Amino acid sequence: MSNLPEAFITLRGVRREYPGGVVALNGVDLDIDRGELVAIIGPSGSGKTTMLNVMGTLDRPSDGQVVIDGFNVAELSDTELSALRAFRIGFVFQHFHLAPGVSALDNVADGLLYTGTSIHERRERAEAALRRVGLGHRLTHRPHEISGGEKQRTAIARAVVREPELLLADEPTGALDSHSGEDVMRVLLDLHETGTTIVVITHEHVVATRLPRQVSMLDGRVVDDRMEILA
Repeated sequence: MSNLPEAFITLRGVRREYPGGVVALNGVDLDIDRGELVAIIGPSGSGKTTMLNVMGTLDRPSDGQVVIDGFNVAELSDTELSALRAFRIGFVFQHFHLAPGVSALDNVADGLLYTGTSIHERRERAEAALRRVGLGHRLTHRPHEISGGEKQRTAIARAVVREPELLLADEPTGALDSHSGEDVMRVLLDLHETGTTIVVITHEHVVATRLPRQVSMLDGRVVDDRMEILA
């Protein structure tokens, strides 16, 4: 494995083509530094979710180079990629993916299932993660007993319970009303203040403008990359 002391995420000439000739990414170059807070914005079909999957090592590029935390993804086995995801990357998805009939505490504790952590420590860390996102009063509630915003905060707690260096959030406010979406954004901003590198995939400009760096995509390409001075 190569261990290259570069940006936390580096994409060079990344192309992702699916069967049938569908090109989702078409020659993407991008660097994201450790500790950055970045929005990747674009309409449906622009390639932004494929970008997340490639950055999160859920999908391998058809061509080009992907380096995550110094590791060249092309040089890693599937087992090594799984370890990279398990210990360095957290994921938050639009539709929560919480286990029904299971308490918030155990949904979050399940994020530590494959880390060799004891059940007692898993639940202790899950409780701390839930309190961190403002859900200390919802530990025993099941998904059907909490609001959409609380479900998403539970999903964020599950993603950060392993204390990953990188958090990838795919449309984290897309299924929420404006109030719940604001709560989720506040949690993400607070996590960034602790040093977590966060990349938010969104089609919502109102969400993107909350973040200091905005990378715009269209037809599988990066068409704009700007830094904003936020008040």
